Formats: sequence, structure tokens, C-alpha cells
Amino acid sequence: MNDFLLRMKSLLGDEFDEFLKFYNSDDFIKGLRVNTLKCLPEKLCSLLDFELKKTPFCDEGFYIPSDVKSIGNNPLHHAGAFYVQEPSATSAVTMLDVHEGDYVLDLCAAPGGKSTQIGAKLNGTGLLWSNEIVRSRANILLSNIERMGISNAVVSNCRPDELCKRLENRFDRILVDAPCSGEGMFRKEPQAVDEWSVEHTVSCGVRQKHILDCAMKMLKGGGYIVYSTCTFAPEENEQVCTYMLENYNVELVEPNNLDMLSKGRGEWSNSDYDMSKTRRIFPHKNNGEGHFVALFHSLDNYESEVSKPKKTSMTDAEKVYRQFEKEFLNTELDGEFCLFGEQLYLKPKCIDVDKIKVVRNGLNLGIYRKNRFEPSYALCLALKKEDFKNTVDFECDSEELKKYLMGNTVECDKKGWCAVTVNGYPIGWGKASNGILKNHFPKYLRLKR
Repeated sequence: MNDFLLRMKSLLGDEFDEFLKFYNSDDFIKGLRVNTLKCLPEKLCSLLDFELKKTPFCDEGFYIPSDVKSIGNNPLHHAGAFYVQEPSATSAVTMLDVHEGDYVLDLCAAPGGKSTQIGAKLNGTGLLWSNEIVRSRANILLSNIERMGISNAVVSNCRPDELCKRLENRFDRILVDAPCSGEGMFRKEPQAVDEWSVEHTVSCGVRQKHILDCAMKMLKGGGYIVYSTCTFAPEENEQVCTYMLENYNVELVEPNNLDMLSKGRGEWSNSDYDMSKTRRIFPHKNNGEGHFVALFHSLDNYESEVSKPKKTSMTDAEKVYRQFEKEFLNTELDGEFCLFGEQLYLKPKCIDVDKIKVVRNGLNLGIYRKNRFEPSYALCLALKKEDFKNTVDFECDSEELKKYLMGNTVECDKKGWCAVTVNGYPIGWGKASNGILKNHFPKYLRLKR
């Protein structure tokens, strides 16, 4: 720790004392981001029993009071109404400036905060491709994408150098939230300090450049890449930007929505390049933990071909699903149906995933077995209350909802598949018969007794 602080003192100079005051504080910065696929910020603010304060990093981001505990157990969290996220971490997607219809790659995506932020910006259009190299973390990523109701996503589990061989020049925008030395998170994760050394920051920089090499191969001509880290180290920030400018036909772009943040330090870049268009987040200046973000624009003008969806005849599995849809839903889903084993999926209109290690290709609709269909948790969370013919509605603090989240049955006067909702937001399935709602809330999510 002493070596790290001595280095920060040499970098920050007169700013160091103020940095140290914030760095030694136990008043950690906490926040959440409203999931606009499901609700508006004003609505969520009215449903929570604590005050939310707007952050400068994204329109949907809010600070949480430091005394709020266990917010992940809130039923509205289970319903995907919000994502618990360190406020300044939302700045990277803000800088990426995603538009509806874009094809977007999040190359280092777990646990999913930035991916789900991108998914909300896409609003069910275009494509979100989220990749994570570690399989266990890819499963966590998938769980968060499902909870937030994102239906147009592919989740893959590949090394970047494998992925770029199959997806050359395919994406309009790419986010590289690169693995880093994590200096900006030392306050919250003090164990990470034990791994720190200047040599470690240098080795991280080497890995980050390799990841960006792969990302550039997957970017369309004229596309945009946001490079971000949660570290202060120049070797992983400005000096990586220097590498990009020296080796690719790209330019740094001034973000039009993050003017309040500190500018990158050109004197830390080991070059004559102007780094004032990059952004740094310091805890003593920007009310967020340590982050760095830079937006690159490709000046190449080549285009790529995007695979067109294949026309297929209706399968038995799709017929059974359509019957379920007719009986229990008020909406008709559009897309290409695909059966993997007993799992039925609705594929996004996107890129061919052949020979790519994919964890999930599109929306998991449910299980098709012996000519019957059982809907999935992901399907429930991807729909809105008005999309269901039958709903069982609970308030956030009701005892009946608590019973449901613990896996118990509850009383119900309806028949067949019902969506259980909390304050109007779907949270899981139940199947009603003889006045009882059989519980289909996922076992791995159930509250402990």
C-alpha cells in the first residue's frame, strides 16, 4: 500500500492530500441504475423507501444512502427494475452513446452492469453481444441479462483472439472494459492491494493492448470503441491510448455528455498526443471511484455483410409454444425459433454463431417436452405485465410475496400459467389450479427461510 500511495503522490502532486482524505474514508460510494426496459426513474423513486440522488454519469444513475443494506434482496431488484452499480462505472456506456438498432459488443462483460445498461439503450432492437472469458462469470452475466429482461442478446464464453476470427468487422460499437490492476477499487477491495506493483500495471497494459487488437478486428469501418478501466495507472490508461493512436487509423473523440469529469493527462501518455478528450474519474473530484474512459472512432470506411435470418418452417416445438402464447399471453413474439435439446430459444436477428462457444443465443423461451411447453424465468422477465393474460399482483412489502420468493404456494383464483408481479413488474411464474398457485420461482433465487 505504501508503494502505491507514494506513486500516487508523485503523479498527483498538490492534489494528493485531498485524494488521500477521500481514499482513507470509510464512506463508500454506492449506487443503482434504473432499468428503463422496465420502469422510469420517477416510478422507481416512488417505490423505494429511501431517497435517491441523481449522479452525473448517466441519466438513469442514482446514489444510494450509505446506510442502505442488502438492497439486492429487494423484490424490485429480483424483478429487474434496477441494477446495483457503482455510479461512476456507468460512464463508459454513456460515452459509447448507443443508438437503437446498433450491433454492440461488450467484450469483457461480466458481471453484466455495462451489458445490461447497453441492453436498455438498445430497447429490444439491434443486437447485444456480451462475452466473458471465465465460464463461471459468464453464467453470472447471463443471469443478470435475464433478470433485466434483455431478449436480443448473445452471451459467449470465448477468448477475444478466438472471437475475432469469427466476427470480423461486425459491430457498430464495442465496449472494452478491460481487466486491470483495479487501483480504483482498492478502497472496496483492499485484498487487491496485495497483488499491486508497478510491474503488474505494465503487464496489465500488455494484456489490454492485445484485447484492443482483437476488438479492432471486430469493429466496422466508421465504428466506435470505448476503452475503460477502473485504475489510475498511466500504463493502463493514457499509454494504452497512445498505442491505439500509433497503431490504428483511429481518432480520440470528445464525449458530448461527460464534460464534468476530469480530463486525461497528456503528460502521463509517454507521447505528444493530446489526451484531453479522454476522461478520468477521481474520488476526490468526481464523487465516484477510480475510472478511466476513452472513445475511439475508426476512420476506416469498409463495410461488412451481416447474416440474414434463415426462413424456416414451423416446428412442432414452435407450434406448441404458439398454443401456449395464445392461451396465456397477449403478445406474439417475432423471430427465429431454435431448439437445443429440450430448450426452446428465440434467436435475435443477428450474426451466425456457428463454431463460437455460446452460452445463450437469444431469449430462452422454456422447455419443450413430450408435446408440452413450460415457460422459462427468462421469458417472464422479458415481458411486461400487460403482456400476460393472468397475473397475480403483490406489493413489495406483502407477506404473500415473501412466501412466493421463499418457494411456497400462495392462494390464487385463476387457472393455468400466471405471472407473479411486484408493484406491476413481473418477477416469476406460477401455475394456478384449485385455488392454489404452484411456485415456479427459480430455486437458486429463492430467499432463505
